[in-house]
Amino acid sequence: MRLVSVGACVVNQWAMDVDGNVRRVIRSIQLCKEKGCKLRIGPELELSGYGCEDHFLEPDTVEHCWEALRTVMESGCTENMACDIGMPVAHNGVVYNCRVHVQGRRILLIRPKLFLCDDGNYRESRHFTRWSKQGETEDFLLPARVREATSPRQERCPFGDAMLEFACGTKVATETCEELWAPNPPHIRYALAGAHIIANGSGSHWKLKKLRRRKELVCSSVARCGGVYVYSNLKGCDGSRVVYDGASMIAMNDKGILAKGSQFEDLGEVEVVTATVDIDEVMTYRQCVQSRNTQADEACCGKTILSDFALADRDDSGLVQPTPPLGGRELGPMEEIARGPALWLWDYLRRSSGNGFLIPLSGGADSAAVLAICGSMCQMVVDNINRGQEEVLLDARRIARKAGDWTPKTPRELASCLLHTCYMSTESNSDVTKDLAQSLAQDVGSFHYSFPITTVTSALVSLFGMVTGSVPRFVARGGTMAEDLALQNIQARVRMVIAYMMAQLLPWTRSGGTKPGWLLVLSTGNVDEALRGYMTKYDCSSGDLNPIGAVSKTDLKKFLEWGSAALGYPNLKRIAEAKPSAELRPTEVGGEQLDEAEMGMTYEELGIFGRLRKLSKCGPVSMFEALLRRWPESSPSQVAEKVKRFFRFYAINRHKMTTITPSCHAEDYSPDDNRYDLRQILYRVSWDWQFTKIDQRADQASRARQQQTWDPHQQQTS
Repeated sequence: MRLVSVGACVVNQWAMDVDGNVRRVIRSIQLCKEKGCKLRIGPELELSGYGCEDHFLEPDTVEHCWEALRTVMESGCTENMACDIGMPVAHNGVVYNCRVHVQGRRILLIRPKLFLCDDGNYRESRHFTRWSKQGETEDFLLPARVREATSPRQERCPFGDAMLEFACGTKVATETCEELWAPNPPHIRYALAGAHIIANGSGSHWKLKKLRRRKELVCSSVARCGGVYVYSNLKGCDGSRVVYDGASMIAMNDKGILAKGSQFEDLGEVEVVTATVDIDEVMTYRQCVQSRNTQADEACCGKTILSDFALADRDDSGLVQPTPPLGGRELGPMEEIARGPALWLWDYLRRSSGNGFLIPLSGGADSAAVLAICGSMCQMVVDNINRGQEEVLLDARRIARKAGDWTPKTPRELASCLLHTCYMSTESNSDVTKDLAQSLAQDVGSFHYSFPITTVTSALVSLFGMVTGSVPRFVARGGTMAEDLALQNIQARVRMVIAYMMAQLLPWTRSGGTKPGWLLVLSTGNVDEALRGYMTKYDCSSGDLNPIGAVSKTDLKKFLEWGSAALGYPNLKRIAEAKPSAELRPTEVGGEQLDEAEMGMTYEELGIFGRLRKLSKCGPVSMFEALLRRWPESSPSQVAEKVKRFFRFYAINRHKMTTITPSCHAEDYSPDDNRYDLRQILYRVSWDWQFTKIDQRADQASRARQQQTWDPHQQQTS
């Protein structure tokens, strides 16, 4: 047996926090060494943080990363270890996203990324250039300060696409994140060229059900080619809208996963996943697949960099056992909604120096989901404290402004310190929603207020009347729609102003005026309402953060039903069963103000529109054609009207996306204009050309359906 112990690291980095990033990288290497590893793999761009974005265009960022790497080397942690570290590197005036292979105080290889990610949340080619010289390397002159840290002194190292071969005969090759997902991934070429271990330093963000696909790619890569795949990933919020879910993993041959890190459970900043693998077992697996051997014989090996360091230890005693395959289950979608945004919120809270969150509760589904996610965050924090995570306890004490001997005994105790909720009523609100809001606050344990804001809204209406001589009225009381909308928006925007006042002053009042602090205001708008524009600009759509801004209403309702039992908040079920209503109009005339009736479309339809528009890249005409087949029970004219209504309101309200609160990215049809959904602000609302084409197609489809005859006998015989 030739046994190699490998470590896949998870680090919770922070973009531009070089000092903190260095500390976490060193700690991860030390943990690998303590667990007997000879090979350590770290996440993508771990020294700088992945989310630096346009900071990567600044030469300072690259310079600081070299300074950071020198600090890592001088710490001594890389002695008797081969470490794969992620950082940006400038070569010949071009900046590359690189893996730097360090052994002891020598740099063995700098391997630039071959394929960049330029879809969805990523703009890598804006900041980096791909290495296009497959299988080639060039000499790289190390910066002077790094040369001084090497031992024996090293002037240059190889830069480019190559593998490493260690003294024990073990070959290691590296991929970076996106390359695993590419149609023709580099690991196939490396495996055919004899690489026993493929390492992948990744920065793969979380979205619903993505981990399943990630595991499939990792397992299939070595099941097809043989070998060991070591996958390292980032964790937490590094300063952007995405959250990384960790879940580093190690897979081998066709055994599947040997070791995997937690997904969202561990709130510590450093986590290491290790496995001991038998390199001889890789050789045996490959030799039994003749088609693989034939292709390996034909493969071009490319460059191999030799190292005199031995990764593998030969075990003749039979006492050391390779790591067996791992069992276990994945988190379900509802658990992911509960934990993913919760980790994002916790990291943002502890790194922003805030003292908690303020959530305006309406008694409806959206704000209830936000509070439930915050409650889940408190459960995760207390669970980590109970498992001995000292750094999590220290963060909790600092945020809650508690003494050094305080430890929250229950999630409700922590929630009473960190979570603040308020129900702001007007004459349009019902006692039912007031009771639902208060009952849910009691379930979670948040510090809660219920109070009327009618005096404030009435004062604004009176001021308008004093200035103009006109007093607006609701439609139900004889007013016009313009007056009605203005009165609705006054209520919504007053709530935002009061929410921010509460967020600034509640820590002060709760401490008796002795400890001023501040709270982050959480927005409570879902992805579907943002897409349709069914929200008031600068109301609940405005805040500091939005944990549900990329989650659909349909998923949120399922989440509430699930969370009533799974999270232990029974009133979530009552809220899920209620009909969604903005409660901004008096109901004495015309009945309830229901969301779907006002929008002119259901939330289920909105979800379909959103996915077709964003994921399927449908314009108005192609969306009509797709839905004509998807909704055969509807007439062509009905489908046409629904599509035109959606695009009309999308165009009218598109400007609202320019001010929308940053959301935790959870779905690929997010309409977040600030980063993710790059479309114009101003549209021709009438969509003249497109809507004319839809009407023509609807007429053609109607005539075609009328001309069709159905013969049951012919249907059966055919």
